[in-house]
Amino acid sequence: MTCTSRRRVGLLGRGLLALAVCAAGAASVSSAPPKPDPDDGGIKLPAGFHALVFADALGPLRHVAVAPNGDVYVKTTKDGVIGLRDTNGDGRADLKEAFGAGGGTGIAVHDGYLYHSSNSAVFRYKLTQGELKPAGAQETIVTDLPSEEQHDSKAFAFDDEDRLYVEVGSPSNSMGDPDRAKGAKGKDPTEFLKTHGGFWRFDPAKASQKEADGFHYSTGHRHIMAIAWNPVSKTFFTVMNGRDQLSTVDPVHYNDDDNAEQPAEEMQVLREGSNFGWPYTYWDPLKKARMVAPEYGGDNQKRAEPGRYPDPVVAFPAHWAPMQMAYYSADQFPAKYRGGMFVGFHGSWNRAPKPQKGYNVAFVPFDAKGMPSGGYEVFASGFPARDEFTNPRDAKYRPCGVAVGPDGSLYVTDTEKGRVWRIFYTGEKAATVAPAAVPAAAKKAASAEHPGAAVYKQTCAVCHMADGRGVPNMQPDLTDSAVVKGDPRRLIDVILRGPANVLPPDREKYHNTMPELSALGDSEIAAVLSYVRKQFGGGAPPISVSQVAAVRAKGSAHTPAPADGPRAGSQKVTTVPWPGALSSARRPPWASTIRFESARPRPTPPVSRVRLRSPRKNGVKTRG
Repeated sequence: MTCTSRRRVGLLGRGLLALAVCAAGAASVSSAPPKPDPDDGGIKLPAGFHALVFADALGPLRHVAVAPNGDVYVKTTKDGVIGLRDTNGDGRADLKEAFGAGGGTGIAVHDGYLYHSSNSAVFRYKLTQGELKPAGAQETIVTDLPSEEQHDSKAFAFDDEDRLYVEVGSPSNSMGDPDRAKGAKGKDPTEFLKTHGGFWRFDPAKASQKEADGFHYSTGHRHIMAIAWNPVSKTFFTVMNGRDQLSTVDPVHYNDDDNAEQPAEEMQVLREGSNFGWPYTYWDPLKKARMVAPEYGGDNQKRAEPGRYPDPVVAFPAHWAPMQMAYYSADQFPAKYRGGMFVGFHGSWNRAPKPQKGYNVAFVPFDAKGMPSGGYEVFASGFPARDEFTNPRDAKYRPCGVAVGPDGSLYVTDTEKGRVWRIFYTGEKAATVAPAAVPAAAKKAASAEHPGAAVYKQTCAVCHMADGRGVPNMQPDLTDSAVVKGDPRRLIDVILRGPANVLPPDREKYHNTMPELSALGDSEIAAVLSYVRKQFGGGAPPISVSQVAAVRAKGSAHTPAPADGPRAGSQKVTTVPWPGALSSARRPPWASTIRFESARPRPTPPVSRVRLRSPRKNGVKTRG
């Protein structure tokens, strides 16, 4: 074997050391923790814990995995996998090897293989003893999974029988029509949930499996990336990314505080047949109740039928964005952490105009039976390097992946700069280090008196932020945007039909797709676009009501709206199979139908009529 193709990071020893590395692999895992950074890598930890920067400046990172010999593998957002190795035992990576392509999120070391996922497939490499970079060709295990612009990351995990479970997320907020828009009405999700919003189980020894080859294991998810197996209770635990924009969809019944504090990010037990209630419901952590979603007749008061969907075993605060979860089986940390779970939270964007929260690693203690023993605690914090901010762009670091090394260290990845932290316990009190100066969060004065300011706050600010800078990878930056300050007709058409139907297909894509907003009246569109052009478009000329009306008139396929407001909605009751997707000889017990109101919520809504009926027999084949 040879090391000639390897890139070095930091200070690596001479040639003889390099040969030793190739022969023996990573430096032996030591029981003594390494020397921490004076500032613990810029993060805050409980007393007795310390951290160092294991690797840095790797580019945007997602999940992380650690091999039994201590090699660390990180998944990059766009450029494949990076292998990291500490060859001299100082606790920091001094050897880096990049391989693969295509980006993605998931990564795991299992049974001698390195598995990783793109947004539509799961692959694996055979690991070779002593080699950081896999020598063999990549194998495709699952392919052609659904991949849309929202919630397309493919998280996966293995149970104790070595079976592979892959999640297919829901490219929607809550199945509203239009999605994420004021007055959105819930669509029938029956067909959708046959291929989205669940876990599918596969055989990792079979190549090129399709979704139809897997067993449809669960349903009713919005999107789950945090999943971990508990070997004591012999079950999976997950944390789901809850829905957004309650006050955008229904400003009559939800205000900014409601939107900021609900719904919870739910930790659930994942079992065969699990149904977590999306898109019909969400969990309100303040009322401690499962609520009917506004798209399906909810009004911030209506509860879902008791017992139909499970309560979360832990309810994390709204919009924290769970990314990866790791079971702690080591003994390097104090006893209270053994058998518990660590969860990496990327941090909120949907709390605006309230300050953003999350951006931490939380710990959930478990009992002797392998079940959560009560609540959670924030374990690692300080990643943003500022106490308060409203735009996620102002966070210096955002945690994402978490994994436990063979020595018991906890590794954490960052999506912004590409930093990897290694956290360990020494029992020693942290030295006092003056925090580095951090520039104040950027702010842009808002013209609250402008007639379009209120429309922007209600419809646009929750995604594009009050300062117009959007959220990296989620929503575009409006400041100095060519679309904003360019052709007024194109800008109006983007509002009426949505950017996907107007802008070039090769444009930069974002995870949260902007819906068409034709329900806004001509005067509302003119006002908000004039405001946006004034605030963020370099003072581009305002847009008139007549210009909006002219563009709308050409789009005859779209129902016109009155100039002074949105179209009126009519109330109806719809019967929807729930979920129908898994009807078969092996139909799980949760398959049933739900009767719900699909009306636009009104100031004085009728009494909820949420009830369940026996399942229909019109499903599709599933396989074990």
